[in-house]
Amino acid sequence: MQPALRHSRALARARTALTRAPLARAARPAISRRALSTARGSASRTTRARALPWVLGALFAAGSLSVAAQGLGGDAADIIRNGADPRAGKPAISPQEVARHNTADDCWVVIDGFVYDVTFFLPNHPGGEDVIRANAGKDVSAVFGPLHAKGTLEKNIPEEYQLGPLSKPMPKRLVAPPYAPGESPLEIMEKQRLRDNMPPLGNVLNLYDFERLASRILSNQAWAYYSSGADDEITYRENHNAYHRIFFKPHILVDVAEVDLHTSMLGKPADVPFYVSATALCKLGNPEGGEMDIARGCGATAHSVPQMISTLASCSLDEVAQAKVDDKQQQWFQLYVNSDRKVTRDLIRHAEELGLSALFVTVDAPSLGNREKDQKIKFSTKSDDGAQVMQKGAAASGRQSDGASKALSKFIDPSLTWDDIAYLKKFTDLPIVIKGVQRAEDAVRAAQMGCAGVVLSNHGGRQLDFSRAPIEVLAETMPVLRHHGLDKDFDVFVDGGIRRGTDILKALCLGASGVGLGRPFLYANSCYGKEGVAHAIDIITKELEMSMRLLGVSKIEDLNPGFLDLTSLHARSVNVARDALYENSYREPQLAKFLVDDDM
Repeated sequence: MQPALRHSRALARARTALTRAPLARAARPAISRRALSTARGSASRTTRARALPWVLGALFAAGSLSVAAQGLGGDAADIIRNGADPRAGKPAISPQEVARHNTADDCWVVIDGFVYDVTFFLPNHPGGEDVIRANAGKDVSAVFGPLHAKGTLEKNIPEEYQLGPLSKPMPKRLVAPPYAPGESPLEIMEKQRLRDNMPPLGNVLNLYDFERLASRILSNQAWAYYSSGADDEITYRENHNAYHRIFFKPHILVDVAEVDLHTSMLGKPADVPFYVSATALCKLGNPEGGEMDIARGCGATAHSVPQMISTLASCSLDEVAQAKVDDKQQQWFQLYVNSDRKVTRDLIRHAEELGLSALFVTVDAPSLGNREKDQKIKFSTKSDDGAQVMQKGAAASGRQSDGASKALSKFIDPSLTWDDIAYLKKFTDLPIVIKGVQRAEDAVRAAQMGCAGVVLSNHGGRQLDFSRAPIEVLAETMPVLRHHGLDKDFDVFVDGGIRRGTDILKALCLGASGVGLGRPFLYANSCYGKEGVAHAIDIITKELEMSMRLLGVSKIEDLNPGFLDLTSLHARSVNVARDALYENSYREPQLAKFLVDDDM
Protein backbone atom coordinates (compact mmCIF):
# COMPACT_ATOMS: atom_id res chain seq x y z
CA MET A 1 0.00 0.00 0.00
CA GLN A 2 1.37 3.40 -0.93
CA PRO A 3 2.22 5.82 1.91
CA ALA A 4 -0.36 8.24 0.54
CA LEU A 5 -3.12 5.68 1.10
CA ARG A 6 -1.76 4.66 4.50
CA HIS A 7 -1.75 8.29 5.58
CA SER A 8 -5.27 8.69 4.24
CA ARG A 9 -6.62 6.06 6.60
CA ALA A 10 -4.47 6.99 9.56
CA LEU A 11 -5.20 10.69 9.38
CA ALA A 12 -8.89 10.12 8.82
CA ARG A 13 -8.93 8.33 12.16
CA ALA A 14 -6.94 11.13 13.75
CA ARG A 15 -9.01 14.10 12.59
CA THR A 16 -11.47 13.94 15.45
CA ALA A 17 -8.66 13.91 17.99
CA LEU A 18 -6.89 16.73 16.21
CA THR A 19 -9.93 18.99 16.36
CA ARG A 20 -10.58 18.29 20.02
CA ALA A 21 -7.10 18.31 21.54
CA PRO A 22 -4.21 20.78 21.21
CA LEU A 23 -1.58 19.55 18.81
CA ALA A 24 0.93 20.26 21.52
CA ARG A 25 -0.15 17.12 23.30
CA ALA A 26 1.58 15.02 20.71
CA ALA A 27 4.84 16.70 21.51
CA ARG A 28 4.58 17.65 25.15
CA PRO A 29 4.59 14.63 27.41
CA ALA A 30 5.22 14.39 31.10
CA ILE A 31 7.17 12.06 33.37
CA SER A 32 8.31 11.81 36.97
CA ARG A 33 10.95 11.21 39.61
CA ARG A 34 9.36 8.38 41.53
CA ALA A 35 11.62 5.64 40.22
CA LEU A 36 14.65 7.63 41.35
CA SER A 37 13.30 8.56 44.77
CA THR A 38 11.56 5.40 46.01
CA ALA A 39 12.59 1.90 46.97
CA ARG A 40 11.99 0.91 43.38
CA GLY A 41 15.21 2.62 42.27
CA SER A 42 18.21 0.73 43.60
CA ALA A 43 21.68 2.08 42.85
CA SER A 44 22.07 -0.24 39.91
CA ARG A 45 18.69 0.67 38.49
CA THR A 46 19.42 4.35 38.88
CA THR A 47 22.60 3.86 36.88
CA ARG A 48 20.61 2.13 34.16
CA ALA A 49 17.96 4.83 34.21
CA ARG A 50 20.58 7.48 33.58
CA ALA A 51 21.83 5.52 30.59
CA LEU A 52 18.39 5.12 29.06
CA PRO A 53 17.03 8.60 28.26
CA TRP A 54 18.41 8.32 24.76
CA VAL A 55 16.05 5.44 24.11
CA LEU A 56 12.99 7.58 24.69
CA GLY A 57 14.19 11.04 23.71
CA ALA A 58 12.52 11.11 20.33
CA LEU A 59 9.30 9.71 21.71
CA PHE A 60 8.40 13.13 22.97
CA ALA A 61 10.80 15.66 21.47
CA ALA A 62 10.84 14.06 17.99
CA GLY A 63 13.07 15.27 15.18
CA SER A 64 16.79 14.92 15.74
CA LEU A 65 16.35 13.47 19.22
CA SER A 66 15.36 10.20 17.62
CA VAL A 67 19.02 9.28 17.67
CA ALA A 68 18.17 8.17 21.15
CA ALA A 69 16.81 4.85 20.01
CA GLN A 70 20.24 3.74 18.88
CA GLY A 71 22.39 5.62 21.37
CA LEU A 72 22.64 3.13 24.20
CA GLY A 73 25.82 2.99 26.19
CA GLY A 74 27.25 1.42 29.32
CA ASP A 75 24.75 -0.48 31.43
CA ALA A 76 22.01 0.17 28.89
CA ALA A 77 23.67 -2.15 26.42
CA ASP A 78 23.51 -4.95 28.99
CA ILE A 79 19.73 -4.63 29.23
CA ILE A 80 19.25 -6.00 25.72
CA ARG A 81 17.68 -9.42 25.98
CA ASN A 82 17.08 -12.18 23.49
CA GLY A 83 14.77 -15.18 23.65
CA ALA A 84 11.48 -15.26 25.58
CA ASP A 85 9.38 -12.12 25.77
CA PRO A 86 9.79 -10.82 29.34
CA ARG A 87 6.35 -9.18 29.07
CA ALA A 88 4.49 -12.47 28.64
CA GLY A 89 1.99 -13.33 31.34
CA LYS A 90 1.72 -9.87 32.86
CA PRO A 91 -1.84 -8.86 33.88
CA ALA A 92 -3.83 -6.50 31.68
CA ILE A 93 -4.15 -2.88 32.77
CA SER A 94 -7.29 -0.80 32.27
CA PRO A 95 -7.33 2.60 30.55
CA GLN A 96 -8.67 4.10 33.76
CA GLU A 97 -5.61 2.87 35.66
CA VAL A 98 -3.24 4.25 33.04
CA ALA A 99 -4.96 7.64 33.12
CA ARG A 100 -4.41 7.90 36.88
CA HIS A 101 -0.62 7.85 36.42
CA ASN A 102 -0.32 11.25 34.82
CA THR A 103 1.98 13.30 37.04
CA ALA A 104 5.66 14.11 37.21
CA ASP A 105 6.06 11.65 40.08
CA ASP A 106 4.05 8.88 38.52
CA CYS A 107 3.98 8.67 34.73
CA TRP A 108 2.72 5.82 32.55
CA VAL A 109 2.23 5.75 28.80
CA VAL A 110 0.76 3.29 26.30
CA ILE A 111 2.62 2.28 23.13
CA ASP A 112 1.18 -0.27 20.70
CA GLY A 113 -1.21 -1.68 23.27
CA PHE A 114 1.34 -2.12 26.07
CA VAL A 115 1.79 -0.01 29.20
CA TYR A 116 5.17 1.38 30.26
CA ASP A 117 6.24 3.25 33.38
CA VAL A 118 8.58 6.02 32.20
CA THR A 119 8.80 7.86 35.50
CA PHE A 120 12.50 7.14 35.83
CA PHE A 121 13.17 8.87 32.54
CA LEU A 122 11.87 12.34 33.42
CA PRO A 123 14.85 13.87 35.25
CA ASN A 124 17.21 12.90 32.45
CA HIS A 125 15.21 14.07 29.46
CA PRO A 126 17.51 16.37 27.40
CA GLY A 127 14.67 18.74 26.55
CA GLY A 128 13.55 19.13 30.15
CA GLU A 129 10.68 17.56 32.07
CA ASP A 130 7.97 19.94 30.83
CA VAL A 131 8.29 18.62 27.31
CA ILE A 132 6.87 15.27 28.40
CA ARG A 133 4.13 16.11 30.88
CA ALA A 134 1.27 16.71 28.44
CA ASN A 135 1.21 13.05 27.38
CA ALA A 136 1.39 11.37 30.76
CA GLY A 137 -1.32 8.76 31.17
CA LYS A 138 -2.03 8.58 27.42
CA ASP A 139 -1.58 6.36 24.38
CA VAL A 140 1.40 7.84 22.51
CA SER A 141 1.73 5.21 19.77
CA ALA A 142 1.14 7.75 16.99
CA VAL A 143 4.08 9.80 18.27
CA PHE A 144 6.46 6.94 18.95
CA GLY A 145 5.92 4.76 15.86
CA PRO A 146 7.37 6.96 13.10
CA LEU A 147 10.54 7.61 15.08
CA HIS A 148 11.66 4.26 16.41
CA ALA A 149 12.55 0.83 15.11
CA LYS A 150 10.36 -2.12 16.03
CA GLY A 151 11.34 -3.65 19.37
CA THR A 152 13.16 -0.58 20.69
CA LEU A 153 11.35 -0.50 24.02
CA GLU A 154 11.22 -4.25 24.53
CA LYS A 155 14.98 -4.52 24.06
CA ASN A 156 16.06 -1.50 26.05
CA ILE A 157 13.61 -0.76 28.86
CA PRO A 158 14.11 -2.70 32.13
CA GLU A 159 11.55 -5.45 32.52
CA GLU A 160 10.09 -4.01 35.71
CA TYR A 161 9.03 -0.90 33.79
CA GLN A 162 7.16 -2.96 31.17
CA LEU A 163 3.95 -3.16 33.14
CA GLY A 164 1.45 -5.12 31.07
CA PRO A 165 -0.94 -5.11 28.11
CA LEU A 166 -3.76 -2.61 27.85
CA SER A 167 -7.10 -4.31 28.58
CA LYS A 168 -9.01 -2.26 25.98
CA PRO A 169 -8.37 0.80 23.79
CA MET A 170 -7.81 4.15 25.46
CA PRO A 171 -10.64 6.67 25.06
CA LYS A 172 -10.05 9.16 22.23
CA ARG A 173 -9.36 12.02 24.59
CA LEU A 174 -6.40 10.05 25.95
CA VAL A 175 -4.89 9.19 22.56
CA ALA A 176 -2.12 11.53 21.46
CA PRO A 177 -2.51 12.57 17.82
CA PRO A 178 0.39 12.26 15.38
CA TYR A 179 3.19 14.67 16.15
CA ALA A 180 2.48 17.77 14.06
CA PRO A 181 4.13 20.85 15.60
CA GLY A 182 3.01 24.15 14.14
CA GLU A 183 0.19 22.63 12.06
CA SER A 184 -3.47 23.29 12.56
CA PRO A 185 -6.11 20.62 11.90
CA LEU A 186 -7.06 22.49 8.72
CA GLU A 187 -3.49 22.36 7.45
CA ILE A 188 -3.30 18.65 8.15
CA MET A 189 -6.61 18.04 6.39
CA GLU A 190 -5.37 19.99 3.35
CA LYS A 191 -2.29 17.82 3.17
CA GLN A 192 -4.49 14.78 3.40
CA ARG A 193 -6.62 16.09 0.54
CA LEU A 194 -3.51 16.31 -1.59
CA ARG A 195 -2.38 12.83 -0.53
CA ASP A 196 -5.72 11.52 -1.71
CA ASN A 197 -5.10 13.10 -5.11
CA MET A 198 -1.50 12.15 -5.87
CA PRO A 199 -0.68 12.11 -9.58
CA PRO A 200 -0.04 8.71 -11.20
CA LEU A 201 3.60 7.69 -11.07
CA GLY A 202 3.74 8.01 -14.83
CA ASN A 203 3.28 11.77 -14.41
CA VAL A 204 6.44 11.96 -12.30
CA LEU A 205 9.18 12.62 -14.84
CA ASN A 206 12.17 13.68 -12.75
CA LEU A 207 13.46 13.78 -9.18
CA TYR A 208 12.29 17.35 -8.70
CA ASP A 209 8.71 16.14 -9.11
CA PHE A 210 9.11 13.89 -6.08
CA GLU A 211 10.55 16.77 -4.07
CA ARG A 212 7.79 19.15 -5.01
CA LEU A 213 5.05 16.66 -4.17
CA ALA A 214 6.70 15.75 -0.87
CA SER A 215 6.96 19.41 0.13
CA ARG A 216 3.17 19.68 -0.04
CA ILE A 217 2.14 16.48 1.74
CA LEU A 218 4.77 15.86 4.42
CA SER A 219 4.19 17.16 7.92
CA ASN A 220 6.06 20.35 8.73
CA GLN A 221 8.24 18.32 11.05
CA ALA A 222 9.15 15.73 8.42
CA TRP A 223 9.78 18.30 5.70
CA ALA A 224 11.98 20.42 7.97
CA TYR A 225 13.98 17.39 9.10
CA TYR A 226 14.50 16.05 5.59
CA SER A 227 15.17 19.32 3.78
CA SER A 228 17.08 21.40 6.32
CA GLY A 229 20.65 22.54 5.87
CA ALA A 230 23.06 24.25 8.23
CA ASP A 231 22.95 27.99 9.00
CA ASP A 232 22.13 29.91 5.79
CA GLU A 233 22.07 26.71 3.74
CA ILE A 234 24.81 28.02 1.46
CA THR A 235 26.52 24.63 1.28
CA TYR A 236 23.21 22.81 0.91
CA ARG A 237 22.50 24.81 -2.26
CA GLU A 238 26.11 24.91 -3.46
CA ASN A 239 26.23 21.11 -3.44
CA HIS A 240 23.83 21.17 -6.38
CA ASN A 241 24.80 24.46 -7.97
CA ALA A 242 28.42 23.36 -8.42
CA TYR A 243 27.29 20.81 -11.01
CA HIS A 244 25.93 23.68 -13.12
CA ARG A 245 29.47 25.03 -13.53
CA ILE A 246 30.73 21.89 -15.25
CA PHE A 247 30.07 21.46 -18.97
CA PHE A 248 30.50 18.54 -21.36
CA LYS A 249 32.75 18.09 -24.37
CA PRO A 250 31.03 15.27 -26.31
CA HIS A 251 32.64 12.92 -28.81
CA ILE A 252 30.80 12.28 -32.09
CA LEU A 253 30.49 9.33 -34.47
CA VAL A 254 30.79 6.76 -31.70
CA ASP A 255 28.80 3.53 -31.66
CA VAL A 256 26.43 3.99 -28.71
CA ALA A 257 23.70 1.59 -29.80
CA GLU A 258 24.30 -0.33 -26.56
CA VAL A 259 25.16 1.50 -23.34
CA ASP A 260 26.48 -0.58 -20.45
CA LEU A 261 26.04 0.89 -16.96
CA HIS A 262 27.63 -2.04 -15.15
CA THR A 263 30.56 -1.23 -12.90
CA SER A 264 32.04 -2.39 -9.60
CA MET A 265 31.92 -0.86 -6.14
CA LEU A 266 34.05 -2.13 -3.28
CA GLY A 267 35.13 -5.11 -5.33
CA LYS A 268 31.60 -6.30 -6.08
CA PRO A 269 29.75 -6.03 -9.39
CA ALA A 270 27.09 -3.33 -9.56
CA ASP A 271 24.32 -2.87 -12.12
CA VAL A 272 24.51 0.92 -11.94
CA PRO A 273 27.09 3.44 -10.66
CA PHE A 274 24.86 4.98 -8.01
CA TYR A 275 23.47 3.99 -4.61
CA VAL A 276 21.01 5.12 -1.93
CA SER A 277 22.82 7.15 0.73
CA ALA A 278 22.06 6.58 4.39
CA THR A 279 19.12 8.67 5.61
CA ALA A 280 17.53 8.61 9.05
CA LEU A 281 13.88 8.54 10.09
CA CYS A 282 12.28 7.29 6.88
CA LYS A 283 9.11 6.53 8.84
CA LEU A 284 8.45 10.25 9.19
CA GLY A 285 7.41 10.16 5.54
CA ASN A 286 6.39 6.52 5.17
CA PRO A 287 5.17 5.33 8.60
CA GLU A 288 4.65 1.69 7.71
CA GLY A 289 7.39 0.98 5.18
CA GLY A 290 10.20 3.29 6.25
CA GLU A 291 13.64 2.06 5.23
CA MET A 292 12.16 -1.35 4.42
CA ASP A 293 10.37 0.13 1.41
CA ILE A 294 13.65 1.61 0.22
CA ALA A 295 15.19 -1.86 0.39
CA ARG A 296 12.25 -3.31 -1.55
CA GLY A 297 12.40 -0.57 -4.16
CA CYS A 298 16.16 -1.01 -4.63
CA GLY A 299 15.57 -4.59 -5.71
CA ALA A 300 12.37 -4.08 -7.68
CA THR A 301 13.83 -2.91 -10.99
CA ALA A 302 16.01 -4.47 -13.65
CA HIS A 303 18.96 -2.68 -12.05
CA SER A 304 19.65 -3.59 -8.43
CA VAL A 305 20.86 -0.58 -6.45
CA PRO A 306 23.01 -0.74 -3.27
CA GLN A 307 21.41 0.66 -0.13
CA MET A 308 23.37 2.26 2.70
CA ILE A 309 21.45 1.70 5.95
CA SER A 310 21.70 4.39 8.61
CA THR A 311 22.55 3.70 12.23
CA LEU A 312 19.61 6.01 12.94
CA ALA A 313 17.10 4.22 10.74
CA SER A 314 13.55 4.16 12.07
CA CYS A 315 13.32 0.47 11.15
CA SER A 316 15.58 -2.07 12.82
CA LEU A 317 18.64 -3.31 11.00
CA ASP A 318 17.08 -6.78 10.93
CA GLU A 319 13.90 -5.48 9.31
CA VAL A 320 15.74 -3.62 6.56
CA ALA A 321 18.12 -6.51 5.87
CA GLN A 322 15.23 -8.95 5.61
CA ALA A 323 13.31 -6.63 3.29
CA LYS A 324 15.81 -6.90 0.43
CA VAL A 325 14.54 -8.75 -2.60
CA ASP A 326 17.39 -11.21 -3.13
CA ASP A 327 20.98 -12.00 -2.14
CA LYS A 328 22.31 -10.10 -5.15
CA GLN A 329 21.13 -6.87 -3.60
CA GLN A 330 23.97 -5.07 -1.80
CA GLN A 331 23.42 -3.44 1.56
CA TRP A 332 26.00 -1.38 3.43
CA PHE A 333 25.98 -0.17 7.03
CA GLN A 334 26.56 3.49 7.89
CA LEU A 335 28.10 3.68 11.36
CA TYR A 336 28.15 6.47 13.90
CA VAL A 337 30.89 5.52 16.36
CA ASN A 338 29.47 5.51 19.86
CA SER A 339 31.41 6.83 22.84
CA ASP A 340 30.87 3.37 24.32
CA ARG A 341 32.97 1.14 22.09
CA LYS A 342 31.07 -1.95 23.22
CA VAL A 343 27.93 -0.53 21.59
CA THR A 344 29.91 0.10 18.40
CA ARG A 345 31.37 -3.42 18.40
CA ASP A 346 27.91 -4.92 18.89
CA LEU A 347 26.51 -2.90 15.99
CA ILE A 348 29.30 -4.04 13.69
CA ARG A 349 28.93 -7.68 14.69
CA HIS A 350 25.22 -7.51 14.04
CA ALA A 351 25.77 -5.96 10.62
CA GLU A 352 28.20 -8.76 9.80
CA GLU A 353 25.72 -11.41 10.94
CA LEU A 354 23.04 -9.94 8.69
CA GLY A 355 25.31 -10.10 5.65
CA LEU A 356 25.90 -6.38 5.13
CA SER A 357 28.94 -6.08 2.91
CA ALA A 358 30.65 -2.81 3.89
CA LEU A 359 31.05 -0.39 6.78
CA PHE A 360 30.76 3.36 6.10
CA VAL A 361 32.08 5.26 9.13
CA THR A 362 30.66 8.79 9.34
CA VAL A 363 33.29 11.27 10.52
CA ASP A 364 31.74 14.68 9.74
CA ALA A 365 29.35 14.93 12.69
CA PRO A 366 31.29 15.40 15.95
CA SER A 367 28.37 17.66 16.86
CA LEU A 368 25.08 18.52 15.24
CA GLY A 369 25.02 21.32 12.68
CA ASN A 370 22.87 24.41 13.25
CA ARG A 371 19.73 23.43 11.36
CA GLU A 372 17.45 26.38 11.99
CA LYS A 373 14.64 25.20 9.75
CA ASP A 374 14.33 22.12 11.94
CA GLN A 375 14.55 24.15 15.15
CA LYS A 376 11.86 26.61 14.06
CA ILE A 377 9.44 23.74 13.56
CA LYS A 378 10.38 22.12 16.83
CA PHE A 379 9.83 25.32 18.77
CA SER A 380 6.85 26.59 16.79
CA THR A 381 4.16 28.11 18.99
CA LYS A 382 1.43 28.46 16.39
CA SER A 383 -1.72 26.84 17.77
CA ASP A 384 0.55 25.02 20.19
CA ASP A 385 0.32 25.91 23.86
CA GLY A 386 2.59 23.02 24.76
CA ALA A 387 5.33 24.43 22.55
CA GLN A 388 5.27 27.60 24.64
CA VAL A 389 5.79 25.48 27.73
CA MET A 390 8.69 23.76 26.02
CA GLN A 391 10.23 27.05 24.96
CA LYS A 392 9.87 28.54 28.39
CA GLY A 393 11.34 25.54 30.13
CA ALA A 394 14.15 25.17 27.61
CA ALA A 395 15.04 28.84 27.77
CA ALA A 396 15.15 28.73 31.55
CA SER A 397 17.58 25.84 31.44
CA GLY A 398 19.58 27.24 28.51
CA ARG A 399 18.60 24.28 26.36
CA GLN A 400 16.34 25.78 23.71
CA SER A 401 18.89 25.50 20.93
CA ASP A 402 21.01 22.60 22.09
CA GLY A 403 18.53 19.85 22.94
CA ALA A 404 19.09 17.88 19.73
CA SER A 405 22.80 18.63 19.73
CA LYS A 406 23.10 17.39 23.26
CA ALA A 407 21.28 14.18 22.43
CA LEU A 408 23.48 13.62 19.41
CA SER A 409 26.69 14.33 21.30
CA LYS A 410 25.72 11.73 23.88
CA PHE A 411 25.51 9.19 21.12
CA ILE A 412 28.30 10.09 18.68
CA ASP A 413 31.86 10.23 19.95
CA PRO A 414 33.29 13.74 19.32
CA SER A 415 36.79 12.48 20.17
CA LEU A 416 36.96 10.13 17.18
CA THR A 417 40.45 10.06 15.59
CA TRP A 418 42.44 8.16 13.00
CA ASP A 419 43.53 5.79 15.79
CA ASP A 420 39.91 4.71 16.13
CA ILE A 421 39.74 3.96 12.40
CA ALA A 422 42.82 1.76 12.80
CA TYR A 423 41.09 0.00 15.70
CA LEU A 424 37.96 -0.64 13.63
CA LYS A 425 40.07 -2.08 10.81
CA LYS A 426 41.48 -4.65 13.23
CA PHE A 427 38.07 -5.45 14.66
CA THR A 428 36.21 -6.26 11.43
CA ASP A 429 36.96 -7.81 8.06
CA LEU A 430 34.32 -5.67 6.38
CA PRO A 431 35.74 -3.09 3.97
CA ILE A 432 35.82 0.27 5.77
CA VAL A 433 34.91 3.46 3.94
CA ILE A 434 35.38 6.88 5.58
CA LYS A 435 32.25 8.96 5.00
CA GLY A 436 32.53 12.73 5.27
CA VAL A 437 35.95 13.47 3.73
CA GLN A 438 36.23 17.08 2.53
CA ARG A 439 39.85 17.52 1.47
CA ALA A 440 42.33 15.59 -0.66
CA GLU A 441 44.89 15.08 2.13
CA ASP A 442 42.39 13.09 4.21
CA ALA A 443 41.52 10.88 1.26
CA VAL A 444 45.23 10.15 0.78
CA ARG A 445 45.62 9.27 4.45
CA ALA A 446 42.61 6.95 4.34
CA ALA A 447 44.10 5.15 1.34
CA GLN A 448 47.52 4.88 2.95
CA MET A 449 46.13 3.25 6.08
CA GLY A 450 44.31 0.61 4.05
CA CYS A 451 40.72 1.82 4.02
CA ALA A 452 38.61 0.55 1.13
CA GLY A 453 37.51 4.03 0.13
CA VAL A 454 36.08 7.39 1.08
CA VAL A 455 32.84 9.27 0.55
CA LEU A 456 33.46 12.89 -0.35
CA SER A 457 30.55 14.43 1.52
CA ASN A 458 29.54 17.34 3.74
CA HIS A 459 26.49 15.57 5.19
CA GLY A 460 24.16 17.03 2.60
CA GLY A 461 24.99 20.57 3.69
CA ARG A 462 23.66 19.87 7.19
CA GLN A 463 26.88 20.36 9.19
CA LEU A 464 29.44 23.12 8.49
CA ASP A 465 28.02 25.82 6.24
CA PHE A 466 30.44 27.10 3.58
CA SER A 467 32.02 23.68 3.21
CA ARG A 468 32.90 23.07 -0.42
CA ALA A 469 30.65 21.06 -2.72
CA PRO A 470 31.76 17.41 -2.90
CA ILE A 471 32.03 17.52 -6.70
CA GLU A 472 34.62 20.29 -6.31
CA VAL A 473 36.50 18.23 -3.74
CA LEU A 474 36.39 15.28 -6.15
CA ALA A 475 38.02 17.31 -8.91
CA GLU A 476 40.81 18.19 -6.47
CA THR A 477 41.20 14.74 -4.91
CA MET A 478 41.52 12.37 -7.86
CA PRO A 479 44.70 13.96 -9.35
CA VAL A 480 46.32 13.84 -5.89
CA LEU A 481 45.47 10.16 -5.44
CA ARG A 482 46.83 9.40 -8.90
CA HIS A 483 50.00 11.31 -8.10
CA HIS A 484 50.58 9.10 -5.06
CA GLY A 485 49.63 5.93 -6.94
CA LEU A 486 46.65 5.38 -4.64
CA ASP A 487 43.80 5.48 -7.16
CA LYS A 488 43.80 1.71 -7.77
CA ASP A 489 41.76 -0.59 -5.51
CA PHE A 490 40.51 2.46 -3.62
CA ASP A 491 36.95 3.63 -4.19
CA VAL A 492 36.06 7.30 -4.12
CA PHE A 493 32.35 7.95 -3.73
CA VAL A 494 30.61 11.31 -3.81
CA ASP A 495 27.19 12.49 -2.62
CA GLY A 496 25.27 15.72 -2.13
CA GLY A 497 23.22 17.74 -4.61
CA ILE A 498 22.77 15.07 -7.29
CA ARG A 499 19.42 15.41 -9.05
CA ARG A 500 20.06 14.42 -12.69
CA GLY A 501 21.73 11.68 -14.67
CA THR A 502 24.08 14.37 -16.01
CA ASP A 503 25.20 15.08 -12.42
CA ILE A 504 26.15 11.42 -12.00
CA LEU A 505 27.89 11.43 -15.35
CA LYS A 506 30.04 14.45 -14.39
CA ALA A 507 31.13 12.76 -11.16
CA LEU A 508 32.00 9.55 -13.02
CA CYS A 509 34.06 11.49 -15.56
CA LEU A 510 36.06 12.99 -12.69
CA GLY A 511 36.85 9.51 -11.36
CA ALA A 512 34.12 8.70 -8.84
CA SER A 513 33.54 4.98 -8.26
CA GLY A 514 29.91 5.61 -7.41
CA VAL A 515 27.47 8.40 -6.62
CA GLY A 516 25.08 8.56 -3.66
CA LEU A 517 21.61 10.09 -3.56
CA GLY A 518 19.77 10.59 -0.28
CA ARG A 519 16.95 13.15 -0.20
CA PRO A 520 15.51 12.21 -3.64
CA PHE A 521 14.86 8.68 -2.39
CA LEU A 522 13.41 9.99 0.87
CA TYR A 523 10.91 12.03 -1.12
CA ALA A 524 10.09 9.19 -3.52
CA ASN A 525 9.57 6.83 -0.58
CA SER A 526 7.42 9.36 1.28
CA CYS A 527 5.14 9.92 -1.71
CA TYR A 528 4.80 6.45 -3.22
CA GLY A 529 6.64 3.92 -1.04
CA LYS A 530 8.66 1.16 -2.70
CA GLU A 531 7.02 1.89 -6.07
CA GLY A 532 8.28 5.46 -5.83
CA VAL A 533 11.80 4.28 -5.00
CA ALA A 534 11.80 1.93 -8.00
CA HIS A 535 10.46 4.70 -10.26
CA ALA A 536 13.19 7.08 -9.07
CA ILE A 537 15.79 4.43 -9.96
CA ASP A 538 14.28 4.05 -13.42
CA ILE A 539 14.30 7.83 -13.95
CA ILE A 540 17.96 8.18 -13.00
CA THR A 541 18.99 5.11 -15.00
CA LYS A 542 17.29 6.33 -18.18
CA GLU A 543 18.72 9.83 -17.80
CA LEU A 544 22.22 8.40 -17.34
CA GLU A 545 21.92 6.07 -20.35
CA MET A 546 20.66 8.89 -22.56
CA SER A 547 23.38 11.29 -21.40
CA MET A 548 26.13 8.73 -22.04
CA ARG A 549 24.85 8.23 -25.60
CA LEU A 550 24.85 11.96 -26.22
CA LEU A 551 28.32 12.27 -24.73
CA GLY A 552 29.62 9.56 -27.06
CA VAL A 553 30.42 6.86 -24.48
CA SER A 554 29.08 3.32 -24.26
CA LYS A 555 30.81 2.05 -21.09
CA ILE A 556 31.46 3.50 -17.64
CA GLU A 557 35.13 2.54 -17.79
CA ASP A 558 35.66 4.81 -20.82
CA LEU A 559 34.68 7.98 -18.95
CA ASN A 560 37.47 10.40 -18.05
CA PRO A 561 38.04 14.10 -17.25
CA GLY A 562 38.67 14.84 -20.91
CA PHE A 563 34.90 14.85 -21.46
CA LEU A 564 34.50 17.87 -19.16
CA ASP A 565 35.11 21.59 -19.30
CA LEU A 566 36.02 22.55 -15.71
CA THR A 567 36.89 26.17 -16.47
CA SER A 568 34.07 27.60 -14.36
CA LEU A 569 33.99 25.02 -11.55
CA HIS A 570 35.69 27.27 -8.99
CA ALA A 571 33.91 30.48 -10.07
CA ARG A 572 31.41 30.36 -7.21
CA SER A 573 30.33 34.01 -7.16
CA VAL A 574 30.96 35.36 -10.63
CA ASN A 575 28.01 37.50 -11.76
CA VAL A 576 26.98 37.13 -15.40
CA ALA A 577 25.16 39.94 -17.19
CA ARG A 578 21.44 39.18 -17.25
CA ASP A 579 19.86 38.64 -20.66
CA ALA A 580 16.53 40.24 -19.83
CA LEU A 581 14.85 39.63 -23.18
CA TYR A 582 15.72 35.94 -23.12
CA GLU A 583 14.70 35.40 -19.49
CA ASN A 584 11.44 37.32 -19.85
CA SER A 585 10.38 35.16 -22.79
CA TYR A 586 11.54 31.89 -21.23
CA ARG A 587 8.83 29.65 -19.79
CA GLU A 588 9.94 27.34 -17.00
CA PRO A 589 9.26 23.58 -17.23
CA GLN A 590 6.26 22.50 -15.16
CA LEU A 591 6.54 20.13 -12.22
CA ALA A 592 4.11 17.32 -11.51
CA LYS A 593 0.66 18.45 -10.39
CA PHE A 594 -1.85 16.92 -8.01
CA LEU A 595 -5.19 15.82 -9.39
CA VAL A 596 -6.80 18.77 -7.57
CA ASP A 597 -5.81 22.41 -7.23
CA ASP A 598 -3.05 22.90 -4.69
CA ASP A 599 -2.68 26.69 -4.79
CA MET A 600 0.87 26.53 -6.17
